Amino acid sequence: MSTRITTTVPLMPVQEPIDAAIQDLLGGCPDPARLSATERRGIIARYSAVLEGNFIYWMTAAYLSVTSAEAHAIVEDNLREEVRDNHPGMLRRFAIAAAAVPTDADALAVTPDLERVRRFVGQLSAPRILTMMAFFEGWITRFMPYLADLARRQGSGEQEYTDVHGVVDVVHSRELFRALEAELALASDPPEPAALLGGVELLATLIHSIIHPSPR
Repeated sequence: MSTRITTTVPLMPVQEPIDAAIQDLLGGCPDPARLSATERRGIIARYSAVLEGNFIYWMTAAYLSVTSAEAHAIVEDNLREEVRDNHPGMLRRFAIAAAAVPTDADALAVTPDLERVRRFVGQLSAPRILTMMAFFEGWITRFMPYLADLARRQGSGEQEYTDVHGVVDVVHSRELFRALEAELALASDPPEPAALLGGVELLATLIHSIIHPSPR
């Protein structure tokens, strides 16, 4: 176990708004029992459209941007697990079993908010990307029971993706906060906590578009 790093920027002011954002997103999820089959399918499909082709890309951006040995090791472990265990394939099987493979319409529904997240990640700002990904992993693990419920109501018995991510992403989120500490400890001019949350806000907006697509 690595020694915990003391940083000049305490993480509590970052973790509190992240927890609040996760709670807000979960609290805004519609009751699965009141959704139509089409609405349930849409949430699963839009989630898949975002995660399958982007998660490893975003985590790779985190790897490219970090400078501390500890952060490199943490992000590399995350990436190795994603690739070794074929998490995109796991998600694709989940979507297929729920009859929710993304269509062009599903992809278009999330494209504007997804592009804003991509541009943000492309800035390769390690502290801000790590903050965003720690938030994302924390949200994913708490969203998994809801996503699994949607799939079950679609007649799916394929739960490997939700079972795995309901467990491993708890650890991933904690480790990414540790990576953030390591990066901040090396910064000559650490950013204020509020400056770290830009990616969280963009990603929360994207998640909202997954769950509540705008009419087109």
